[in-house]
Amino acid sequence: MDSEKMKNNNTNSEVKNSDKKDKKKLFSERQAIEPRVIHLKNSDSTASVYEWVHSLVFAVAIVVVLLTFFVRLVDVSGTSMKQTLQNNDKVVVSNFFYQPKQGDIVVISHGAEYAEPIIKRVIATEGQSLSIDFDTEKIIVDGTELKENYIQGHTHKEDGEIPKVIPKGKVFVLGDNRGVSMDSRSKAIGLIDVTDIIGKAEVVVFPFGNMKYLANPFS
Repeated sequence: MDSEKMKNNNTNSEVKNSDKKDKKKLFSERQAIEPRVIHLKNSDSTASVYEWVHSLVFAVAIVVVLLTFFVRLVDVSGTSMKQTLQNNDKVVVSNFFYQPKQGDIVVISHGAEYAEPIIKRVIATEGQSLSIDFDTEKIIVDGTELKENYIQGHTHKEDGEIPKVIPKGKVFVLGDNRGVSMDSRSKAIGLIDVTDIIGKAEVVVFPFGNMKYLANPFS
């Protein structure tokens, strides 16, 4: 009997010890799992930061490409486009698949003898007929007199020749401030090759008081 009791006691002790070992093992396994869960959370956070940085870099790259190849910010120097544009205005210029149209304000890399960039308004494009009466200051394109309520000063004659028809690949430009503008009326500027047009002036962005969209008066 005593032997059986001792055996039973030993068996109970072994069961209890086994239970303790199982609990310790389970606790150890939980501890081992927990850092892995934290590590996974850190990985997700790192991936999110990486994605955010990648998106930001991509967006900046797109802006740089647009500013380099399709859109430019140009400073207006001088008063030849007054009152439409003022000296020191900052203008956004676009050239994405741009083809010059009559009435557009364009930035030009240089003239025939003038090496500096200029900004003028397109009066006639290739194939259009052109006539300027300097006595009455009337400009006639394709038989129609232009209604130019944007000009300032008098449209006087310069030393250049006025073609009856604008040649292929060329445009005739004038400044809005006709009294002081050096433009296609002069030999120094002459007819402008379309490949020398940097782009179309779209918007005045600064100073804020001058901010406006540069609409085409003939459209």
